[in-house]
Amino acid sequence: MTDRSRESGSRRLLGELLAASHLMPLEMLPAAVAEHAACAGIDQVVIYLADVRRRVLRRLTAEATERPAGGEPEELKVEGTVPGRAYQYGEVLPAAPAEPGRHQWWVPLLDGTERIGLLRVTTATDDARAREDMKLLSALVALIVVSKRDYSDAFARLVGSEAMTIAAEMQWRLMPQTSYADGRVAISAVMEPALEISGDAYDYATDGPTVVLAVFDAMGHDTAAGLTANLALGACRNARRRRVGLLQTGRRIDEVLVEQFHGARYTTGILAELDTRSGELHWVTYGHHPPLVIRGGRWTTHLRCPPGLPLGMGLGLEATLCREQLQPGDRLVFYTDGITEARRPGGREFGLTRFVDFLVRQHADGLPVPETLRRLIRAVMAHHDGHLQDDATVLLCEWLGPVPGPTDQAAALMGLPST
Repeated sequence: MTDRSRESGSRRLLGELLAASHLMPLEMLPAAVAEHAACAGIDQVVIYLADVRRRVLRRLTAEATERPAGGEPEELKVEGTVPGRAYQYGEVLPAAPAEPGRHQWWVPLLDGTERIGLLRVTTATDDARAREDMKLLSALVALIVVSKRDYSDAFARLVGSEAMTIAAEMQWRLMPQTSYADGRVAISAVMEPALEISGDAYDYATDGPTVVLAVFDAMGHDTAAGLTANLALGACRNARRRRVGLLQTGRRIDEVLVEQFHGARYTTGILAELDTRSGELHWVTYGHHPPLVIRGGRWTTHLRCPPGLPLGMGLGLEATLCREQLQPGDRLVFYTDGITEARRPGGREFGLTRFVDFLVRQHADGLPVPETLRRLIRAVMAHHDGHLQDDATVLLCEWLGPVPGPTDQAAALMGLPST
């Protein structure tokens, strides 16, 4: 196959697959990819999607009950495997060749900076054209998966929500993706237990030069706690999109919770706004742990602010709006007490010191931020003998600097190749 014909085949692959995707259910994606990939010299493509706990990668098939054919594994572990390393670090890595004259690769599936899974790709050649085709194919497959996953029960079962509680289903449908980055900020979040969430929730969004952040921790460990967190998050978004300011947003959340629960349910929380042009941070805390700042990868401090009362108590007491000047490279860390208070029966808490030390060490090792948080949750779970008594949530936001710059720095933080 000549270079010109391969280039033509690559365009056909992307164009025809994109056109076919408009009227395609998610379950038909593997067959469609296989059909169109051949014209670009790609012999075989297998799609694996990460479960909600980011512990395993599961094969996407045409039917939820279909058994993998041809010896393809149904599930891959993230820890201690080559495909797991490709997923953790966002790297294209070689896989064991299927047969002489064929080359196999593990290619990350990325939606922006969110890792959603892997492709295992088999090609006839090992050159720059083949690698470029693999990356373009993975980008298109990721976009198709993301465009269809919200209304695919097959996807929900595959990634693990079959075992979710009702509260967990509500939370995961409401919150934004776990990673985001641009030339101004890099944001990553993690929440555990992913299948049994009750009262934790996080949120972030951009609004021109402003990045808004929020974390909530509702009282209780039941469905009502999930309803409280959902209502607080919805009221927060509704208020901030009216650009009413942090204090008025907090008042609105309080009013909505009181109207619904009459003071019987409340949530702690933090609302924050970061001006990415200047690094000026404004925030208000409602009975919640204050945020941390990690500076220079080693120096850590709590941001001090007089706490207001938890939201939903309806006592009408005004909270305090606080301000902090960040420096480029500062990492803001919001967390819930399920992180620091995790403990074995009769044992010591995981604790704030251990939590901070873990983040600093992983930063020094150059790990991507999403992988750092994934490992943090594993450490917290291990400290708690594998089952938490309370939700554990971390939201980390790094301010890159006052002028939107090349995305290479954000890509490096997320473990992605630079553009």
